[in-house]
Amino acid sequence: MAMLDRGARSLLLAEIVSGLALTLRYFFRPKVTLNYPFEKGPLSPRFRGEHVLRRYPNGEERCIACKLCEAVCPAQAITIEAEPRADGSRRTTRYDIDMTKCIYCGLCQEACPVDAIVEGPNFEFAAETREELMYNREKLLANGDRWETEIAANLSADAPYR
Repeated sequence: MAMLDRGARSLLLAEIVSGLALTLRYFFRPKVTLNYPFEKGPLSPRFRGEHVLRRYPNGEERCIACKLCEAVCPAQAITIEAEPRADGSRRTTRYDIDMTKCIYCGLCQEACPVDAIVEGPNFEFAAETREELMYNREKLLANGDRWETEIAANLSADAPYR
């Protein structure tokens, strides 16, 4: 009996017909893929992308050179040098991140008492050379200026859970 059943299935091409039926069923449904460069999916407010240094609304850099982010970084990717100002406060003279070492753990962001260093929403930062992935203070501040509205919205959305 099993031999007759197997023979009938191979003669009528049941597997191919069932496969074509499945294909036709999904052919007329709405597509679930995104046309990536032109359409982007939603990102979580806690997404950890490219690093940025933020400024206060008056334009002053937030970093107070406490060096907590440098101390907590497990990959030792952050280098900070600071000097005192005339008013007695300390500010950074050098803030470098080696993005080839960074493991995007977010510990630098969690350690910062003034939310100066933040991992922003940008995940499209490709480079052709390793030198382009050595971020200095000016590049980090430029990233912060570019992404400040999204970062502020993400931090406020995440604030109740911190």
